[in-house]
Amino acid sequence: MPSSFFSLFKRRSVSLLPEAHRTGAWGERAAARFLKEKGYLILGRNIRFGSRAELDVVARQEHPPVLVFVEVKTRRGEEFGRPFSAVNRNKRRVIGRAAMHYLRRMKERPKHIRFDVVEIIGSPGVDAPIIRHIENAFSPGPEYRLPW
Repeated sequence: MPSSFFSLFKRRSVSLLPEAHRTGAWGERAAARFLKEKGYLILGRNIRFGSRAELDVVARQEHPPVLVFVEVKTRRGEEFGRPFSAVNRNKRRVIGRAAMHYLRRMKERPKHIRFDVVEIIGSPGVDAPIIRHIENAFSPGPEYRLPW
């Protein structure tokens, strides 16, 4: 089959994603742009460790030097509360576990890390989203300490 067949399939597969997944992916792109504009260096997006542990955005802040693990929460509105409220205890533990996997694989380990949340309120194709950056939003728990 011609290679164009597969490229057509890839383009179509994105539109076949459920609306919530498309909105979430849009929110993650918006959050990464927002963080870049604030001077962060984006080191990675959607980094997976196994089936459940995922880091939405990993970034580095230069001044002061901090490695930042960012959880992005996107909602179309706030009728059911702020997006941050979805980062419950279990979610924080999953993020902490993924962050420890990430840190173990680094050659040069950071002295400081932080866990932030970026709230995105809006949806693709509609007005500009409302973006809130909550720095040092949570601690994953005492069992997730820097191993050095």
